[in-house]
Amino acid sequence: MATTVIERKWHTTAEVAEMLGFGLSKTKMLVLTGEIRSVKVGRNRRVLPVWVDEYIQSVAANAEGRAA
Repeated sequence: MATTVIERKWHTTAEVAEMLGFGLSKTKMLVLTGEIRSVKVGRNRRVLPVWVDEYIQSVAANAEGRAA
């Protein structure tokens, strides 16, 4: 019998903080200000993996713009 592995479709704020190497409070602030997109599911915030990637690309693009 084959085992089905369910891949994560979204992350908690704490998981995003860990992925980015940020503190939880900094990550929550980024979510609240909309710098990292999120969706509210019940009382919890969830972040799609692509939104984490978008944030990283935005930060990198801004850093490249300042370096030029």
